[in-house]
Amino acid sequence: MMAHLLATLNAGHSIGHYGRLVFTMVARHFLEPDELIACLEKDPEVDQHQARGLVLQVESRGYNPPKRERILEWMGKQDFPICPDTEDPGQCNVYRNLEFPEDVYNRIASFYRGGDSANTGTASSDKSRAA
Repeated sequence: MMAHLLATLNAGHSIGHYGRLVFTMVARHFLEPDELIACLEKDPEVDQHQARGLVLQVESRGYNPPKRERILEWMGKQDFPICPDTEDPGQCNVYRNLEFPEDVYNRIASFYRGGDSANTGTASSDKSRAA
């Protein structure tokens, strides 16, 4: 999925609002902020100010990368296919395919123990809220 999103951005095509959100929520753990902003700016629907704002919003709220189910839900809200093959259950499962920093897993565990719900990836009415 991330290779698909990056290839689309590198080709100068839009990945849609939710594609940018998913990309940012995942890539921020692997790229420096300026690198991430540069990737997002390749989307023709985004300028530097918007890219920087999205990165800052995701970082400041500590959004965890979304689960596959949330990615598929968000994909249904836009034209661009975030997940290139929805029939393959291994695709778009970032927790299966990537290794995140330990604090990501700790925040998730804390949520399931009844801790901080702000960083859990639970849905809210704010469309940019983590999944």
